[in-house]
Amino acid sequence: MSNTKSELFEKHPEWILQCKNRPLSTGRGGTQIVLDLTNPEVQDFVFSVIDNLMTQYPEIAYMKWDANSCMLDYGSPYSPKEKQSHLYIEHHRGLNNVLERIRAKYPQLILQACAGGGGRINYGILPYFDEFWTSDDTDALQRVYLQWGVSCFYPTIAMAAHVSADKNHQTGRYLPLKFRFDVAMSGRLGMEMQPEDMTEADKEFTQRAIQAYKGIRPIVQFGDLYRLISPYENKGVTSLMYVAPEKDRAVFYAYKMNHFINMTIPNVKMNGLDPQKKYQLIDLTPLSKNKPCSLHNKIISGKILMEKGIALQTLLKNEYSSIALELQEVK
Repeated sequence: MSNTKSELFEKHPEWILQCKNRPLSTGRGGTQIVLDLTNPEVQDFVFSVIDNLMTQYPEIAYMKWDANSCMLDYGSPYSPKEKQSHLYIEHHRGLNNVLERIRAKYPQLILQACAGGGGRINYGILPYFDEFWTSDDTDALQRVYLQWGVSCFYPTIAMAAHVSADKNHQTGRYLPLKFRFDVAMSGRLGMEMQPEDMTEADKEFTQRAIQAYKGIRPIVQFGDLYRLISPYENKGVTSLMYVAPEKDRAVFYAYKMNHFINMTIPNVKMNGLDPQKKYQLIDLTPLSKNKPCSLHNKIISGKILMEKGIALQTLLKNEYSSIALELQEVK
């Protein structure tokens, strides 16, 4: 994308998708326009922008590639009239060409395909990107539903799940930092917060939570996902877990979705474990470093965890309570 106030548009107005003999349509802010990626010169230019940045700043490790505009004008100044009907196809081929060149030269660069609502969540784009932006809705309560659904179709390693500010910019809801982290840690964890807006307690908790996630990342991103209690069952609690292929480690999550007087939370039965193995439970995100939950360091067999489950009534006592547990095999 570009815009009508840019130097690029002034020098190369023919690089923009547009309909001949019609006024140019614009998007956001009345200036947004879409580059014509059917044109090899435009492809070279887009690649050069990334290439120049990486050459000048080789320490860059992550880039976000947004796609927040549709094709407002269905026409290519570059393509002959007999190929105008192929615009969508040729435009996407041009995009793929650029991405293939970037990937070939910078294979270690992490790329995020942004604008989930813009149709950039698809398997056709995943060969070129490491993750996609799941949704602008980062409200952790609604993210439980979103991530539950998205993970039915796409791998967790590709599902960006970021902790955002309180109050949430989309819904205006206030949620505990622990709840926000526990939800995000069930996906590909990231942050959408300003450190200057965080308290010292927030920073201390965040450091511990990020460190904990780094330890469980292989399980979450490469393990087998088991859905224990769906948020759509309206039981007041949602639960899921990831289990390593060797069944020697697992990560368990539970979230309190509703809060009522005398509310009864059912025991949650785990899945995917080895019934013959014993597991030590570790509280990953205690509010206080020295005050983990009552299940911390308990050793329980896989058989009991799957057949009897664990009681969460006291652990999920307050509104927007949550828990994240790592299970490690005890030999």
